[in-house]
Amino acid sequence: MRIRIVGAGVMGRGIAQWAATAGHTVELGDIRTEAVGAAVDFVRGMLDRAAAKGRMTEQEAAETLARIVPLDSPWAPGDDVELVIEAAREDLETKAEVFGKLAEALPASTVFATNTSSLSVTEIAATLADPSRLAGLHFFNPVPLMKIVEVVPGAATRADIPPLLAELVRGTGHRAVTVADTPGFLVNHAGRGLVTEALALLEETVADAPGIDRVARDVLGLRMGPFELMDLTGLDVTAAVIDTIWHGFRHSDRLRPSFLTPNRVSAGLHGRKTGRGWYAYGPEDPAPAATPEPPVAGGGKRPVWVAGTGPGTEALRAALAAGGAVLDDAELPGDGSVVLVATWGTTVAEAVAGSGLPPARTLGVDPLSLSTRRRVLAATPATDPEVAADARAVLAAPGGEANEPYAVSVVRDTAGSVAQRLLASIVSVAASIAERGLATPADIDAAVTTGLGYPHGPLAWGDTIGAPRLLALQQALYRTTGDPRYRPTRWLTERAQLGMTLTDPGNYPFQ
Repeated sequence: MRIRIVGAGVMGRGIAQWAATAGHTVELGDIRTEAVGAAVDFVRGMLDRAAAKGRMTEQEAAETLARIVPLDSPWAPGDDVELVIEAAREDLETKAEVFGKLAEALPASTVFATNTSSLSVTEIAATLADPSRLAGLHFFNPVPLMKIVEVVPGAATRADIPPLLAELVRGTGHRAVTVADTPGFLVNHAGRGLVTEALALLEETVADAPGIDRVARDVLGLRMGPFELMDLTGLDVTAAVIDTIWHGFRHSDRLRPSFLTPNRVSAGLHGRKTGRGWYAYGPEDPAPAATPEPPVAGGGKRPVWVAGTGPGTEALRAALAAGGAVLDDAELPGDGSVVLVATWGTTVAEAVAGSGLPPARTLGVDPLSLSTRRRVLAATPATDPEVAADARAVLAAPGGEANEPYAVSVVRDTAGSVAQRLLASIVSVAASIAERGLATPADIDAAVTTGLGYPHGPLAWGDTIGAPRLLALQQALYRTTGDPRYRPTRWLTERAQLGMTLTDPGNYPFQ
């Protein structure tokens, strides 16, 4: 296929390398001719590096580079161009001008694709005399390595174009996911679950940014915590995406932005690119993942009385026993015992009030943390600091296969604690995408694991917890907080009630 790429910046040159490596002839144009030369030089360097590392031969690298044809003008005539991929500035007026000139220069049979990440494909297509010839083809940076591409039909896109683009993508070894033309498309929309909930936790002073990141990494298994991720992406970019998607979905509570971001953006605290964001990035500053944890005074060993019943309670008792804790097995907690309760979508304060537990000596433990090397302990405003130190010491006792001390995060009491709220939000946003029919469950999970690097697709991740237990978590969050952002989705509720998995697309007679 002969493909013309308009825009020789970071995305354009990546798309050029991707297409040429797959054997396509690539015309590369830009209104700045010097940008084309720089892009070709960049691709040459990347191919030479690949050859040096044995990923391709020197001959293959030379042949790939030879398939990239620099253009003096992006509007040059091209009767044999089958596809145009536009990678110009993210601005509707700019993209409309680009496609308008291309429509004059190229045959009516040429398919148009836009690499927009935030604009409506339908609105871009509407600027053309024939809007049916245009669709979205959204790549991720770096294009050759991020093996996921969103195929986005506009409202008027011809029916044969999305399958054609999907087949092109698959032929290069990348995964094509077809998604609806909605704000954020799929990956950016699904990614709001993590960052908006992390910001909400910070708003409520449940923990500081490094503390939330530690739980996200160590308990949920994310490669980067949400605040690290915002610093990498740039808070200015993240905040704009959050606002765009929230406005686009008519102020959905599930996608609600935070009041914390506008002032930080105005102050230039954008992250790595400005030298300071949620973390500092000076030459002597530690990497976010190495930020020292606040010291917590070690405590003595007190007996531990475990409140409640259920799977979380049994897991907590087993973890304590494995660490050598002295368990208080009396019917009521002894006067000197630490009281621990495994909370699931509820607060420690609610357990204290509901079961008559001693406020100063009762703390919560997140059951999700018990299978990891970081335990999460929740303290209330009534917690005695000495008791909290004793509880931390008990939970930190060496154990597990490594027989090393556990890390223990102490956070402020909140419904569901940190990990539960982050995971519930990740799954809820993905479930809302599925229930709206914006993408299939398989495409949602594939796009998120590839595009965002999560350890599981969000729907499959929900299935590791189980739909009934996840529904109980979200119902408890909704009941405890009264915040509609935690209202369970129909997708989750139905599947929990019907004994189905979250990844099951279901059967509908009217489809």
